Amino acid sequence: MKKKTKRILQAVGAAATVTATAVVTSYTTVKFMSRVAMDREEPKILKKAGHLISGSKKNPDVMDEKRELADKLAARENEPVQILSHDGVSLTGHWVPQENAKRIIVAMHGWRSSWYWDFGMFSDFWEANGCSVLYAEQRAQGNSGGEYIAFGIEECRDCLEWVQWVTRRCGTELPIYLAGVSMGATTVLMTAGLKMPENVHGIMADCGFTSPHEIFKYVARENLHMGFGLRGTIADALFRKRLSKGTAPTSTVEALRKCRVPVLFAHGTADRFVPVEMTYENYMACEAPKRLLIVPGASHGRSYLVDREGYEAAVRSFWHDFDGTDSDE
Repeated sequence: MKKKTKRILQAVGAAATVTATAVVTSYTTVKFMSRVAMDREEPKILKKAGHLISGSKKNPDVMDEKRELADKLAARENEPVQILSHDGVSLTGHWVPQENAKRIIVAMHGWRSSWYWDFGMFSDFWEANGCSVLYAEQRAQGNSGGEYIAFGIEECRDCLEWVQWVTRRCGTELPIYLAGVSMGATTVLMTAGLKMPENVHGIMADCGFTSPHEIFKYVARENLHMGFGLRGTIADALFRKRLSKGTAPTSTVEALRKCRVPVLFAHGTADRFVPVEMTYENYMACEAPKRLLIVPGASHGRSYLVDREGYEAAVRSFWHDFDGTDSDE
């Protein structure tokens, strides 16, 4: 064998080895990260390194206030409810009715969160304005069944099941609004791409992302400082393997192009977990009547705490315009 040919073959072999090593390394990394993202059981490392994924700095004052409000809602009397999802998963919710209610809210919490943590800050405001609320526990979280968190793709159909439960319980006279924070916002926005009952009058979505692929890419690149090309391909394959998407939309943009109910979008400009640009993209895609509330300086899911007065005014105006009832001042 000529020396030149031998060198070429050696170089090709070395390159193939490097490529194979890169693929194996990427697969191992993405497989672990997919467990972090999707598995019901939260990896222990997430408790120590969750801030790296979210890109958020802890603010003790805000956290203390949010914890106090969450504890208050968790301790509140409610009616536990259980239903079966479209694919046979047991789902748990918490029903908090109001006498002489003006409207009903179906509330979907975010990724690795809880109904009381994400909505404790809203609950008093909702009660004061005559809202009966069904607080859902998302699949693969809390007391609901399921193996995998699906980032809105399966959860949007769960949300529709909760709408149907509320309708059976309360009839069709009261307007229903879907509300969500973070992945919960993505859930309710994806629900907009499904056929909903006429008594659903609107959606309130706070800091929702556009799709599983896009939020994985953003977190990998911006917060974990990892490349996403090959990893993104592997992540998509693992995601599809774990879920059966059926006919559900796979992005909020896709769903919002079919949306026929009004949407109130909210987001903080200092969000480092879900960038505010994703809400701008959702807003532009929405074909229905829409409102946009951008809160300067608010981090992920904190817009209400940063600008309570402005947030409440936007929500009251939204209700007034789209359900025809007068809201309390």
